[in-house]
Amino acid sequence: MELFETMIQHTSVRSFTDQKLSVNLQEQLVLAAQSASSSNFLQAYSLIQITDTVKRRAIETIAKFPVDNGTNGQLYIFVADLNKHAQVLQQQDLSIEHLRTLESLVVAIVDTALAAQSMAVYAESIELGVCYVGGIRNDLVKMKELLDLPEFTYPVFGLFVGYPAEKNEVKPRLPITAILNTNTYHPFTPAMLADYDKRTTAYYLERNTNTQITSWSEKVRQHFAQARRSNTIDFLKKQGFVF
Repeated sequence: MELFETMIQHTSVRSFTDQKLSVNLQEQLVLAAQSASSSNFLQAYSLIQITDTVKRRAIETIAKFPVDNGTNGQLYIFVADLNKHAQVLQQQDLSIEHLRTLESLVVAIVDTALAAQSMAVYAESIELGVCYVGGIRNDLVKMKELLDLPEFTYPVFGLFVGYPAEKNEVKPRLPITAILNTNTYHPFTPAMLADYDKRTTAYYLERNTNTQITSWSEKVRQHFAQARRSNTIDFLKKQGFVF
């Protein structure tokens, strides 16, 4: 399958076979992640591959995202990481004041996301399945303890990679006219929303598993009905960042 077709057929995989990723393939996945663009070549991220079954099950419990029996598929934790850079500055007796800023954290999170997506695209191009797991942020303190995370790090998400046992249907994306603007920002019109809600309602009703009576608008309302992970700022302050 050509790369473009692979990309537009992306869907999350939540069930993997027990076939293991070879050592060579695991290295290729990491090298693919490292090939991503990086702001000022800071490479401000780290990957933590979870091979310990007890830790993996603890992480899946935090994320409320169990996969098969806790062993199928490989789990990588993508960490925004400025600790390495702090070490560089400190070894030269330089100030780390500007490393603590929100902008520095944003740069690290962007670097992390780009690396993960490079891994994901490569994985799907060779017919592996992937699934991002933001639920690891449900308990940042526990994640810090499990992974021995130092100062100036932030676990952004997990990424499962493996041989898919089954795949979800491809979700209908927003129309290009709702995403692509020319020269200035254009509002999302009621007509666009009504049409998209109609399409997503049909998707949720007709998919093979976990059918629901819902729409994109309803999903948005549910997501923003309450504050989520309100302890994130406190965690990041304890990790050395200043807001």
